[in-house]
Amino acid sequence: MQETIQVTLNAPLVLLTGAAGWLGGRIAAALTTGLPEARLLATGGFRVRALVLPGEDVSQLREQGVEIVTGDVRDMETVRAFVAGAEGALLIHMAGVIHPKTVARFEAINTQGTINLLTGAQKVGVRRAIVMSSNSPIGCNPHPDHRFTEESPYNPYMGYGRSKMLMEKALRAEIAVGSTTEIVIVRAPWFYGPNQPARQTLFFKMVKNGKFPIVGSGRNRRSMGYTDNLAQGILLAAAHKNAPGEIFWLADETPYTMNEIVETVGKVLHEDFGMTVKPNKVHLPSIAAEVATIVNATFQYAGIYHQKIHVLSEMNKTIACDITKARKVLGYAPQIALREGMRRSVDSCLKNRHLI
Repeated sequence: MQETIQVTLNAPLVLLTGAAGWLGGRIAAALTTGLPEARLLATGGFRVRALVLPGEDVSQLREQGVEIVTGDVRDMETVRAFVAGAEGALLIHMAGVIHPKTVARFEAINTQGTINLLTGAQKVGVRRAIVMSSNSPIGCNPHPDHRFTEESPYNPYMGYGRSKMLMEKALRAEIAVGSTTEIVIVRAPWFYGPNQPARQTLFFKMVKNGKFPIVGSGRNRRSMGYTDNLAQGILLAAAHKNAPGEIFWLADETPYTMNEIVETVGKVLHEDFGMTVKPNKVHLPSIAAEVATIVNATFQYAGIYHQKIHVLSEMNKTIACDITKARKVLGYAPQIALREGMRRSVDSCLKNRHLI
């Protein structure tokens, strides 16, 4: 029987952005009610304040006792209201945009929005900021057996990767000059888990109907992060004395091949939920992703973002990381692997009446 991971947060207040999102919602739960399924609990006498966009559903957050500030990280007036009275607080910054309407929104939100938050946090004396980055600033691995570490050089993939690279560089510049707010950067890959967005439910539907495209051999590897595993790493980064000034990769224990990911989802749908899963017959040559990469780059150069083309461009690529540093420094220990994580994801979809 695994013991509960209790993370003690020495702060009067935790500021959380992206709290209405997929991962942010799990962090909000860990901070308030705990995540018993993942044996994760944050302890300490702190309040939680969330920054959410107008129109987002905050009913669950209110039930958890979370204070709500409505606004946008691009607006300094909103930022000032969010950080008001936050001396000694922790900031956990999850908000960002992955699939925007225009390329310009990448840097406006991911880069400048983060700079706005850090500026506001420094002015009021926020003690520590944990900022979510991505695999995209580092790009794609040169071969399926390669793993990125925290020392891997920047090689950003498209506009999203560039925006997160610029964000990281701005944060690292603040670290270098001795920021009054401690800064920790965490990088997460493709993540999955309960309360997922529509694009992940579409992934399940495509696997069920035998229409998810395997591009190339399918032996390319992808690191993935079950949301509760990531929440554990983020809270450890918020609490550990040796975390400030560092970057940490957070993911599941090991990367998975694309073949393994698709096969696992199919087995979960069939064996655990009794669904009829058609054999996957959609196999595309690797050149399909290479063509999509060229089209994607051309579109983004023109300021246009096309989600499906972008996703296709990554489908034959290995994007995999090494979590050794997070294990050694933070004591990070991912609890949930692919099959169980996907089972919980599917179960959440069905409970939320999302058709697969």
